[in-house]
Amino acid sequence: MAFMRLFAPLCLALAAAFLIPETRSAVVANPLFSDHAVLQQGRDLPVWGTAREGEHVTVSVAGRKATTTAKDGRWLVRLPALPEGGPYTMTITGEDGAVTISDVLVGEVWVCSGQSNMERQLGPREGQKPIVNWEQEVASADHPQLRQFYVPQKTALSPTTSVAGKWVVCSPQTVADFTAVGYFFGRDLLQARHTPVGLIHSSWGGTPAEAWTSQDALKKLPGFAVSVAELEQYAAALKAGTFDYDKLLGSWYAANDIGLSQKPAWSAPDVDITSWKSMELPVFWENAGLPDFDGIVWFRRTFELPTAWAGGDVELHLGAIDDDDTTWVNGVEVGATIGYNISRVYRVPAAVLKPGTNVIAVRVLDTGGWGGIWDSGKDTMHLVSSNGGDLAPIPLAGSWQWKVSASLSDIPAPPADFRSSPAGPGVLFNGMIAPLLPYPIRGVVWYQGEANVGRERQYRTLFPALIADWRRAWGEGDFPFLFVQIAPYKGMTPEIREAQLLSWQRTPNTAMAVTIDCGDAEDIHPAHKQPMGARLALAARALAYGEKIEYSGPVFASAQFAGPRAVLRFTHVGGGLAAKDGALPGFTIAGADKVFHPAGAVIEGETVVVTAEGVPHPVAVRYGWANVPVGSLFNAAGLPASPFRTDVD
Repeated sequence: MAFMRLFAPLCLALAAAFLIPETRSAVVANPLFSDHAVLQQGRDLPVWGTAREGEHVTVSVAGRKATTTAKDGRWLVRLPALPEGGPYTMTITGEDGAVTISDVLVGEVWVCSGQSNMERQLGPREGQKPIVNWEQEVASADHPQLRQFYVPQKTALSPTTSVAGKWVVCSPQTVADFTAVGYFFGRDLLQARHTPVGLIHSSWGGTPAEAWTSQDALKKLPGFAVSVAELEQYAAALKAGTFDYDKLLGSWYAANDIGLSQKPAWSAPDVDITSWKSMELPVFWENAGLPDFDGIVWFRRTFELPTAWAGGDVELHLGAIDDDDTTWVNGVEVGATIGYNISRVYRVPAAVLKPGTNVIAVRVLDTGGWGGIWDSGKDTMHLVSSNGGDLAPIPLAGSWQWKVSASLSDIPAPPADFRSSPAGPGVLFNGMIAPLLPYPIRGVVWYQGEANVGRERQYRTLFPALIADWRRAWGEGDFPFLFVQIAPYKGMTPEIREAQLLSWQRTPNTAMAVTIDCGDAEDIHPAHKQPMGARLALAARALAYGEKIEYSGPVFASAQFAGPRAVLRFTHVGGGLAAKDGALPGFTIAGADKVFHPAGAVIEGETVVVTAEGVPHPVAVRYGWANVPVGSLFNAAGLPASPFRTDVD
């Protein structure tokens, strides 16, 4: 009986557990609305997510409440503008339960976007110089009112509606993974405005502006109709199951890769490689004898198969390869991968191997930016035997032989694989911007342009079109769009900086942070990111918040030519012009023959007077007109002048 007295309640409890339905709600909020979120103040707030068809959903936060009904599995409510501050709690209630979102702040939300110089995190990054003073910056980054939402890198052939991710509170334990430029911008803004700041970080290294622009906008621009049509055809073929990218790429290699067409092919074990050069791997080949090279390069090395490994398969680890590879062992293809940041691991069947010397051949295709067998990371370059036991791996890092097969400057571009390529028209707008809509924002900070070098004139219209496209998509008017001018680097032309300058001057409510004084001639990723963030924050304070402060260095306005003198006038004088280093290098001047000569320049009041011996009647002046510009023209606010030319064509 005692046993029954104990057993009966247990049976009832178990029965109740099976009979009582779960109270877990079917309502799901978009991840943008999650713990630690920052919401934009002063704007009506749309909140959205998914739920069962027809389910009634109520959202309440900070005394605001709204109810809707899910349709097609989705719901969206709009709440009146929220008061600055917090932390608040947001409750999303469905018919079977509720979702609670805690520690919500209301302040200022900015999208941080662009390519690698925006993507670059504050902490260390393989292959790049450390951010100046990064350890001290991390240690002092105790800013609980500054948060970041990281948007995972994703391409899409049509606009998407969902985004993964979460909000992360800034602290010394988390800030190393924040975008460095975004962090310095947000920190300075927080300290100046004393209001919570949310950064939505959506960037991807090496990507052109057209990837971030919607296909509808691109169709209206000269030069993009064909590429957009190709993507649409590709999407249709993919949907119909008739697209075969491997076949397309194979045909391209067959037509352009001399490593395949030569006899024997460079994948064969008996190729004469006495004329090949050597390279220590892993490394970006730009740092090892192939500066600024995009194209096809073959790598080879041998290894000795230990007797104890005989009869078993081998696992080949190569680390990450930028961008794509095809790999052979003893002339037999063992694997191929598309993607610059994917660690290569290939199974080599025992039948492919032979006693003694074996040959590995790796063909690498790089289509832009950095290239090569570059990162072993935790998965170091090595071979592993499947025979088990205590057989030590064979290391493969070290000297490899290499030879260029073809440069992309000499052959047609490879076919685009829009499934994975982040360079296709609109694919990043679709995958990384569209799913943020219509989350209210104050504005955008942008660092991009490097991937459009070579098409600078096109960028003059493409970049303003991108800005207009984003403003249309958000539907919040001409919100501030602040961007960084490309820093000095040997591969960046003055024309791309001019295209950015013209975009600023021709597009309302924009600002440009000039970086002529903090670049690196040998590194496209300048390590001094603090001035970029600081200058963007100044621009935000002026444009977004109406502070009466100077936010730009001197900007060329007009030129007057009289005899041997060229008198230049500027806007954004900021209390007066100044020669930061006591002199004004970087000016050149030309007469009617359009031959430019180094010139002397002096400040006279709020003008700069430029002259040069041998140019008695100048007609044009240029400043900082070089890939790696030199100049020291600033204003009294300590901000540098943008490079320019008076003879804009």
